[in-house]
Amino acid sequence: MFTKPRWLLHLEGAAILFLSIILYAQGHFRWWLYAVLFLAPDLFMLGYLANARAGAATYNVAHTLAAPVALLAIGLILSAPQVFPYGLIWLSHIGFDHMLGYGLKYPTQFKDTHLQHV
Repeated sequence: MFTKPRWLLHLEGAAILFLSIILYAQGHFRWWLYAVLFLAPDLFMLGYLANARAGAATYNVAHTLAAPVALLAIGLILSAPQVFPYGLIWLSHIGFDHMLGYGLKYPTQFKDTHLQHV
């Protein structure tokens, strides 16, 4: 297993998902908000209505760990705990996608992801 990067990436996604859920629960945030926003990053797939290049670009913006981690860091630095649930929901969505094998997209077609090349 440890010599198969693809499985390690799936495991990494699962770890991100479960850690973000634990932190969300520890923060006593509203679960209805989690349910409503969990799939929100997938709205960025609408870029594929224009073409594969635009779709990959918009999808990747919403499915890169940097943005939700930055949101959580801003919340910590500015003492703004109201942003934590949004960052954690976003992180959990990305972890869920990676756990299932959905990765960042190449501009060729929707199913051409970074996880497919590992």
